[in-house]
Amino acid sequence: MRPQPLQKLLLSVEEQSLYPDQIIIVDGSTNDATETILEEKSFSNLEYHKVSDSDRGLTRQRNYGIQKVKEDIDIVCFLDDDIVLTPHYFETLIATYKTYPEALGVGGYIINETSWKLLNEGGEPSQRQFVFDGWIRKDGSRFVLRKKLGLDTNRPPAHLPDFAHGRSVSFLPPSGKVYEVEQFMGGVASYRKQVLDTQKFSEYFEGYGLYEDADYTLRLSKKGKLYVNTAAQLYHYHDGSGRPNKYAYGKMVVRNGWYVWRVKHPDPSFKARLKWNATSFLLTLIRLSNTITGNKKKEAFTEALGRTAGWFSLLVNKPGR
Repeated sequence: MRPQPLQKLLLSVEEQSLYPDQIIIVDGSTNDATETILEEKSFSNLEYHKVSDSDRGLTRQRNYGIQKVKEDIDIVCFLDDDIVLTPHYFETLIATYKTYPEALGVGGYIINETSWKLLNEGGEPSQRQFVFDGWIRKDGSRFVLRKKLGLDTNRPPAHLPDFAHGRSVSFLPPSGKVYEVEQFMGGVASYRKQVLDTQKFSEYFEGYGLYEDADYTLRLSKKGKLYVNTAAQLYHYHDGSGRPNKYAYGKMVVRNGWYVWRVKHPDPSFKARLKWNATSFLLTLIRLSNTITGNKKKEAFTEALGRTAGWFSLLVNKPGR
């Protein structure tokens, strides 16, 4: 349901120094706008597939697309439709597999969502800042509060602590380095074809599929090594169309968050359980406070209600694994 962003993505693919051997579009739109815009300009090696209700939804469409990949393909890349690539994205990403032959998957790096600076020598960063590998960025208010309450993560970015609620790939700096991780974002991901042939995306995640990428990579990290190459760079232009309402989103944040936590840590300690619930409660309170302090007060309130409903639903109906 996002034909214009998709066209911008394909135009950036066209400029790649390493062009894909196959491009698969799996369209779950309920109209023909995407198909129409693709007919306006042809792209080499592109295959278009419009799916019915039975194959609609992020994880189902991913699994559908995997079945269409040619036998002689070694690496499969996934891209969200609101992404724009830098010219050497594929070349840099694929080269990672040669440098790290044990890699099962490699994630790319979004460069337009976070402002980083090199950490100057001397002086101590404040509690409102986050430092990693010689780089510094402003820390979000929720993480500042979590630090004060002893609820900050005790693991590096893109690694899931025993109580979940870790720091995402966006907390890795634009250093140009390759970092070993446990999870990365599905919209800028790549995997070996042999991995995708044996491990499918979970269809527990229906529709929008929030955290399906975390589920997949956390399961995969138990079998081998995953990396993020911060030199494989792209832009993410967040497009709001096709996303769920804020109540449904808030509910998914809690329920799907609980699900992926238990994928990685199926039997957490009492302390980890306590910290997961305390952090979930804190984040709901912060979202509720945004109804007073934020610009989008109605969205904040609706999402907070969804988070609350999601938390209470876990008492009677926990997601299956």
